[in-house]
Amino acid sequence: MQFPVMELGQPYFFTATIYKWYHLLTQDKYKDIIVDSLHYLVKHKKITLFAFVIMPNHIHVAWTLLEKNGKELPHASLLKHTAHHFLHDLRQHNPNRLADFEVAGSDRNYQFWQRNSLPIPLFTARVWQQKVDYIHRNPIAEKWQLSTLPHEYKYSSAKFYEFGTDDFNMLTHWRV
Repeated sequence: MQFPVMELGQPYFFTATIYKWYHLLTQDKYKDIIVDSLHYLVKHKKITLFAFVIMPNHIHVAWTLLEKNGKELPHASLLKHTAHHFLHDLRQHNPNRLADFEVAGSDRNYQFWQRNSLPIPLFTARVWQQKVDYIHRNPIAEKWQLSTLPHEYKYSSAKFYEFGTDDFNMLTHWRV
């Protein structure tokens, strides 16, 4: 996998999109795979996670990469780990859906994440707030209508910012 460069110790707004924009992440079990991977990276001090949302075909996070996870940067670990779990689950429970993710790559037979993941540096308080608001408003956007209010959408950090409740036990307020 080839990713735009992110430096350790710098905060970024990061977007990763499911291959061909397929709506793979509609089922909670796939969102939970992402949450578990993020939780692992936080617990093992590979990232500081400030905000996130998991949408039907993409994710947004605001984070700082703290150190490599073995030989790779944490965002590569996140995408690789989740892809392996998606593949395993689809093979077991929905093998017909695998055809959507088939590729003729020299290094893989299936691809779950598009290769153009986008990191944007978060250098000012204005940009931070704009990106965190964007993350939290994504589920209520007219296109998605996943909830009425941002904090009602389970797979988001909006509740943490609205009420101080960290149901995921992995968030740090960006203003700290």
